[in-house]
Amino acid sequence: MSAAFRGRKHYTSQNMLAAVDFDMRFTYVLAGWEGSAHDASILADSLSRPDGLQIHDGSYYMRNTLKPSSKLHQFDQKSMNMLGAQGNPCAAAPSVVFLMQLLLLCLLSLFCTGSPQSGPAKCPGSSVAIPYPFTISGSSGVLRNPGFNISCQSAGPTIPLGLDGKLYTVLAISLDQGYVRVTGDTVYSQCHQQKNGPETTNFLNLEGTPFTFSHTLNKFTVVGCDSMAMIKRQHSYRGGCVSFCASEGSISSGACSGVGCCQAAVPEELTALDLEVTSIRSQLLQSSSGSWRNISRNNSSAWCTKVFIADQGSYVFSRGDLDRNLTNLPMVLDWSIYGGRCSDARRAPQTYMCKENTECYTVANNTGYRCNCSEGFLGNPYLQGLDGCQDIDECKDEMKYPCTHKCINTVGGFTCLCPMGTTGDGKKQGNGCSRDTKLLITAGGGLPLLLVLLTLGFWTHWLVKKRKLAKTRQRYFLQNGGMLLKQQMFSQRAPLRIFTSGELEKATDRFSDDNIAGRGGFGTVYKGVLCDQMVVAIKKAQRVDESQVEQFVNEMLILSQVNHKNVVQLIGVCLESEVPLLVYEFITNGALFHHLHNTSVPMPWEDRLRIAFETATALAYLHMATNPPIIHRDVKSSNILLDESFTAKVSDFGASRPMPLNQTHVTTLVQGTMGYMDPEYFQTSQLTERSDVYSFGVVLIELLTREKPIFCGKMDEVRSLALHFSILFHENRLTEIVDHEVADEAGARHVKTVAQLALRCLRLKGEERPRMIEVAVELEALRRLMKQHSVVDPEE
Repeated sequence: MSAAFRGRKHYTSQNMLAAVDFDMRFTYVLAGWEGSAHDASILADSLSRPDGLQIHDGSYYMRNTLKPSSKLHQFDQKSMNMLGAQGNPCAAAPSVVFLMQLLLLCLLSLFCTGSPQSGPAKCPGSSVAIPYPFTISGSSGVLRNPGFNISCQSAGPTIPLGLDGKLYTVLAISLDQGYVRVTGDTVYSQCHQQKNGPETTNFLNLEGTPFTFSHTLNKFTVVGCDSMAMIKRQHSYRGGCVSFCASEGSISSGACSGVGCCQAAVPEELTALDLEVTSIRSQLLQSSSGSWRNISRNNSSAWCTKVFIADQGSYVFSRGDLDRNLTNLPMVLDWSIYGGRCSDARRAPQTYMCKENTECYTVANNTGYRCNCSEGFLGNPYLQGLDGCQDIDECKDEMKYPCTHKCINTVGGFTCLCPMGTTGDGKKQGNGCSRDTKLLITAGGGLPLLLVLLTLGFWTHWLVKKRKLAKTRQRYFLQNGGMLLKQQMFSQRAPLRIFTSGELEKATDRFSDDNIAGRGGFGTVYKGVLCDQMVVAIKKAQRVDESQVEQFVNEMLILSQVNHKNVVQLIGVCLESEVPLLVYEFITNGALFHHLHNTSVPMPWEDRLRIAFETATALAYLHMATNPPIIHRDVKSSNILLDESFTAKVSDFGASRPMPLNQTHVTTLVQGTMGYMDPEYFQTSQLTERSDVYSFGVVLIELLTREKPIFCGKMDEVRSLALHFSILFHENRLTEIVDHEVADEAGARHVKTVAQLALRCLRLKGEERPRMIEVAVELEALRRLMKQHSVVDPEE
């Protein structure tokens, strides 16, 4: 009937429409098809042959292909007469042929538009979108990906996890962030009322699947009053926490603080939740003084442990959680496509899943990858065609129209046009459009000759001055150890930002006295604001001679290796000025020394104890986590800065020294501050990490007493705070020197415990002092006790 589909076939299994144009210009339209999809395929293939269709008793049948019951269409005699002799449409009346052609065009229009672009699949009755590479079991025409198969259950979409294939309900799937949120059997419960030893279990094993426990969106949580749960990895531990209850009254709902509930970070790339659960009561009951008996033994649920990894925003501890079962907590799993790094996956294009207009990034410890749409594109990066990453027409977004004037969309981006007579990028977030000054100069005609000569003279003077200034800055650069610094930075790969002197002069208003933030032992500190509005502290040291160059370079290299929240961060350096300049993060609240000795407002003991813990943590990091280890050598309260939230920041590394590997000490010239200096180092010139421990002990006594390390006694004699404190402690006269605010807030027993820790740090022999990490652990334990008992009776 129509020649528009010459040489093509179109058919469907329901209400089938087939159109074939033969060399004889015949077209057959078949409606009301009652056969299967397989029969429809055979029919269309047969229609491509002129002899593939025959008429018998008013019915159309396929010759040698379909059974007689597979009737295509039953025409009565009147219909046959309308089609013409022997069913030839060419013999029909012109009006009938026109009507049938019109009907054919309508059906073809429905056929071509009846399959809209499909979005993410969903299970019946569920609102959870299941985007590819996740697939639903039983879906036809979809390529399966191992580990991403989802089945539809009455409760919604489910996915098998673990070695036993246990089903978990899927709550959400994210393509952009690469996670799936599930719920189900996510809580491990264990009651160890009658058992003493640790109990181990492999609760959920994700090995061999594309999933890992998300370490950014989950929290490892333990609920119980007698619980220590650890995440094992063969013969070592990857994490864990301890939850206990000293008494019924100490348990409160809210955050997991370690009383009744504790939380810890989930280790990165965790694939197996291999747990070891231990009863603290069974370990410590014999040595306990009775505090464990404050919880009724009849309350058996108090000795039960519940361990789970759950979405960190989904669980809030409640006192009732100790007595009831916890079930169906949401858990977040990161997923990736197995195939190694992106560079390896691209070598196998037949299995590489990132399609057009996408970017690949490696995850899962270089064993897998994920895909995202490139900038300017939106869609599913794992699909091709209209469902894949398609260009975003930024120019159609009226709310986020990117241009100041006209916008032209391009593939993966856009172009902004400025009106005639203006220049610029035309973007709202860029330079916009401004008047073209070159055009104005051209329109105004040539300038007078005198103006040209003046301009050339000024330019020549400026060029000579600029060259002279460049030579001066180069001389200062060499004088301040620039070549030595470059060599050390290259060998140690130190990450430093190099500032020009012009940038820092602008940031400090040419080093105005109004911007002086303080003066330290090694120079003046200025407050400055960089061009990106970042507030910094610029340390302007005194003039450097040859003996100070190495010390200055040493401070920069040491600070460039340190990255800790309780250590002042070095941002960059400038060597183009007469004196070297260091650029630090700006700390707003000054030094701890000022808050202890130069103010009438006492600092609460809880804040002092936290500052001591943060300082100990920073020093332990310097001793253990840096390579090589770093000894500060000048730990004192004036070198402990406090930010806007009174968080401690260790600063001033001018005297620091790295500790060579496989050595226990460094022999140096004695340097430090009297009152804080280790006496063993003073006598032997052998610097060890225990020297910092001694100095920290003096700071801890400062926090207890608010006395300076060197002070005047009753008869104006100069006294050492460390020695005087030790004498009073052993004479049981601590109340004479301890700050009365601390004594009233913390209580005698707590003060005595802190004093004992300080005196252990002040032992004359370095080998008898604790390590900095041990001091930090003890201070953290004291802080936790303070949180449990915000008001402590002094007699306790």
